[in-house]
Amino acid sequence: MKKQVLFLLIILYNLSSSAVYHFRANDDLINDGPYVFYVNDTLKAKIIENNVVREFTVLQKNFSEIKTAIHLSCNYKDLLSVYSEKPDYRQNYSDIDSIIAISDVHGQYKKYIRILQANGVIDTNLNWKFGKGHFVFLGDAFDRGDKVTELLWHLFTLEKQALKAGGRVHVLIGNHDNMELCGDPTYINEKYKKVEELTNTRYSELYSENSVLGKWLRNKPVIISINDILFVHAGISLELPRNKLSIKKVNKLFSGKIIANQLPAGFEKEKLKLLDGDEGPLWYRGYFMDSTFSENKLDSILDFYSRKHIIVGHTTFQEIKSLFNTKVIGIDAGIGYTQMGEVLIFKKGNFYRGSNKGERIKL
Repeated sequence: MKKQVLFLLIILYNLSSSAVYHFRANDDLINDGPYVFYVNDTLKAKIIENNVVREFTVLQKNFSEIKTAIHLSCNYKDLLSVYSEKPDYRQNYSDIDSIIAISDVHGQYKKYIRILQANGVIDTNLNWKFGKGHFVFLGDAFDRGDKVTELLWHLFTLEKQALKAGGRVHVLIGNHDNMELCGDPTYINEKYKKVEELTNTRYSELYSENSVLGKWLRNKPVIISINDILFVHAGISLELPRNKLSIKKVNKLFSGKIIANQLPAGFEKEKLKLLDGDEGPLWYRGYFMDSTFSENKLDSILDFYSRKHIIVGHTTFQEIKSLFNTKVIGIDAGIGYTQMGEVLIFKKGNFYRGSNKGERIKL
């Protein structure tokens, strides 16, 4: 049901636009990667250069080749450290003065870079510029666009840079990310079908648990809390508090079972089906599409989590949309389609829309 609804929404949206998300016929040459894997205690890389797949062992002495390929600064240990990191299910941060959030980029790397530069998250060299601020990527890096690899490597590297500066990058899982990690390629760009052919590897296997980016993503949360704000890809329905599902519990169930695509029998199965369904945090659209949804229902959700705002993506609008006096803010402003998109800015207790030119409009 959820995929049928999503498909219908995409059809309706595209009837009113000329968006095309296919690999163009004149783009004969594929360049993609690196895809890096941990195999037998060794890092192995695959890079596609002009339709030629090159595979090599990644060592300290040749790591500059990886850095050149992803156009950013990280080190050999950053890749290895992914395999020893543990998921943080709690995800609660307080006393944060500055937050910028974006959602549903869907491989539109150039638009993503432009809007982050315009709003002071990164500099002209694509490096962290946001100091002790927190940058939230609210899910859906995958599908539709043709620069998913570049987007993910940028987020991976930016996360390391932010920590060194005293800030944070929060990458949350969206429904399309979960689909790819679970092996559902329904919406991948035509370019990545060619990548599958060239590498003789299913696209989802390029993000398997033994890949650097695949392992890194599997450790990411579904819900986080910053100050009195909840961040989640699609939304939090009343079913979550009814089932007494805390932030920690939701993140733990996703990381341990849903993303791994291992739904067990027994006590937890119904909760897992709820979380991965239309009422779950990766698919819920009730705030915007359920005519019976009310502020009283929203207050019940916020009271359960002891928060005052919920920031979501997933449902696309022409611009960032606020409901119930900023208690709910939808920030999917179409960057994954033909629009230039917007970021949500939180500064000293106020919310703003941030444009791709750096303009701020108070909500």
